[in-house]
Amino acid sequence: MKKKVLMTASVYAHIRNFHLPYLKEFQRLEWETHVGCRGIGQNAPYVDKAIELSFEKKMLEPANLRATRMLRRQIRSESYDLIITHTSLAAFFTRLAVKGMKERPALINVVHGYLFDEDTPLVKRWILMAAEFLMIRETDLLIVMNEWDWQAAGKYRFGRRIERIPGMGVDYSRLDSAGAEDGLLLRKRLGIPEDAFVLIYPAEFSKRKSQHVLIEAMQYLPENVWLVLCGEGDCFSACRALAKKLRVEQHILFPGQVRDIAPWYRMADALAASSRSEGLPFNAMEAMHLGLPVIASAVKGHEDLVSDGINGFLYPYGDARTCAERVRMLLSDTALYRKFSARAVESSSCYALQDVLPKVMELFESAQYKKGEPDD
Repeated sequence: MKKKVLMTASVYAHIRNFHLPYLKEFQRLEWETHVGCRGIGQNAPYVDKAIELSFEKKMLEPANLRATRMLRRQIRSESYDLIITHTSLAAFFTRLAVKGMKERPALINVVHGYLFDEDTPLVKRWILMAAEFLMIRETDLLIVMNEWDWQAAGKYRFGRRIERIPGMGVDYSRLDSAGAEDGLLLRKRLGIPEDAFVLIYPAEFSKRKSQHVLIEAMQYLPENVWLVLCGEGDCFSACRALAKKLRVEQHILFPGQVRDIAPWYRMADALAASSRSEGLPFNAMEAMHLGLPVIASAVKGHEDLVSDGINGFLYPYGDARTCAERVRMLLSDTALYRKFSARAVESSSCYALQDVLPKVMELFESAQYKKGEPDD
């Protein structure tokens, strides 16, 4: 009889973007794969059974409790061998679904970045931490990706067993298909001059990603600097309005969601990232693999990838002027740019999917459920 694994996340886009190689590998190992999330549909690749769960962003939405009850029934009826949960909201409600079960599968919580750190307002931080404390007994294996989360998870013992990984692994082969010529053609199509210095930031438009900082930084940069903000999200319209208000919209592009990101990286000269916090961001690893220096906010996740003055620059979160100063430094120093570019490629190699996937799969298969209190 085949073993069964259930993978959950808040939305299917997260599974599609980061975890299809793992579902594929489970199927190769002859596991039956089930996925539970919002928006999955019935034809997801490498999925034997799709479970539509009506997760909503706000924790207290009644839909989340309905999804939890449905998930609990599903877990009881399917007799899973393993549950792997991703994203903060789905991780909480998935663990709530197994809470109190006398017999349950082993459960792994993969943390793609806790939504709190030392700069989070105290009340919000303790609410989010309390949610983790409540679910310690249900977290048989906790997997984190950056130094800050690793230290916090160990200090507060958020799981029975805690491990750290270098992200989920990046499939660099899909980036290598595009070359410099593809970048030049894209520049021409977009109307960007060949001699322009192009900053790119592919990310969801959200408060946490803070694209407004990069838009504000454009006020302090010369006219040959262009900014390309790929993606969609709740803050998209507000960012476009801000660019117009600051009169920098003529050098900022908003192409929306981009399916094939490789030519866009090839078209760019550097990655500029403005997030409030990260887990271990794919966009930085992808850009570094293609030799783009990274200019990023000095927050967890970014600090794990970018060594300030070695393969890129870090600047204080929210500081548009300092961000612009770092861009100017790259613009004015060709030797520094080349140094950052070479070091970026070197430091990205350890995040390759073919190296990371076997290590993560080994951790997945090692998870075990033990009754009783968390280990002392």
